[in-house]
Amino acid sequence: MRPGHLVILCAIALLCLGVVMVQSTGLTIGAGQPISFSTIALSRPAAYMGLALFAMFIASWAPVQRFVESKRIVASPVWMIPMALGACALVYAPGISREVNGATRWIGVTVPGIGALSIQPSEIAKWGAILFVAWFAVWRGPEIKRLVGGLAMGLAPVALISGLVLLEDLGTAALIGAVAVILLVAGGARWSHVFALAPVAGLVLIVGVLAEPYRMRRLAAFVDPFADPAGAGYHAIQSMAAVAGGGGFGRGLGFGLQKFGYLPEDQTDFIFAIICEELGLVGATLVLALYIGLLWSGWTIVRRERSAAMQLVGLGVLATVGFQAIINLAAVTGLGPTKGIALPLVSSGGTGWVLTAASLGILVGMDRRIAMREDAERENEPRRITPSMDELCEPA
Repeated sequence: MRPGHLVILCAIALLCLGVVMVQSTGLTIGAGQPISFSTIALSRPAAYMGLALFAMFIASWAPVQRFVESKRIVASPVWMIPMALGACALVYAPGISREVNGATRWIGVTVPGIGALSIQPSEIAKWGAILFVAWFAVWRGPEIKRLVGGLAMGLAPVALISGLVLLEDLGTAALIGAVAVILLVAGGARWSHVFALAPVAGLVLIVGVLAEPYRMRRLAAFVDPFADPAGAGYHAIQSMAAVAGGGGFGRGLGFGLQKFGYLPEDQTDFIFAIICEELGLVGATLVLALYIGLLWSGWTIVRRERSAAMQLVGLGVLATVGFQAIINLAAVTGLGPTKGIALPLVSSGGTGWVLTAASLGILVGMDRRIAMREDAERENEPRRITPSMDELCEPA
């Protein structure tokens, strides 16, 4: 089994867990139709899972390396920047913007035969920024070591995207910026330049927190959630209650209590809390093991890749999935402030599932090309001829 196969298996396992748990958290008392295998298989989350796996397959065969290594500006990922900016700006367009819980992060579209769908443009920006930064680091080459013509030049377009996302989603904006810095440093930028620009980033984060009172309340609730148990600390308290209520083996699939009106956003941001409540420590360990297996196998692929651009793309995919999972798990377990960041491939969300699976498909394609290259190199190796017995016994 190659590392790419393990990436596929871990992704499928997480998606299956996501489909089942989204259905479980959606249970209501006195529902007219009981949950069965057929209702799960024909549900919207199952359809999103099918789209995600199809996107992974397409991305695994897409010419991503040719695109990222393109020396022509017209056919390069530089166009991901205006595309991402335009997509993020659409959340403010009248008629198609969709507001949920006071946040305008989605675009609402209606597809004939399917119905209303929501698209989260920040997901497009998040993955598009990885392709741009990887291309930029290779395009600049040794110039990446300069401050103005290197690190600052590469961060400026990403800062525009992050700034637009910051208006509605601080966590995703910080994630985009952090991954971009990691890729630029991996591409040759100097840490001293990163530290020189760090105060600017810190000032932007402070302004972003102070600009929205609810962000300050979330930070205060992280320090002491019981200071405002019915307000800012409610999410954290109910989430930790769900995690603690599962014990070792959980209450049983579908038998959780917190999802019945106690824990808000149980299908999205806090789905891991329901997993802990219904599947216990065993379920939580399974989720962590799947993410570790996914990241370990992906890192194995990145280490064996010879293309510098594709190495950066693979590193960006792993950093994004890993950091996003860590932020979500920290918020759910009370180890960090509550943030509206989903658990990759598990939390309900069609855009997130499809684009995350597509990014993992890039790793699968990298692994297949590495295997083909290694097979070709082994076939072209000169064969060692074993000396005959007469040659071995011939006196010197």
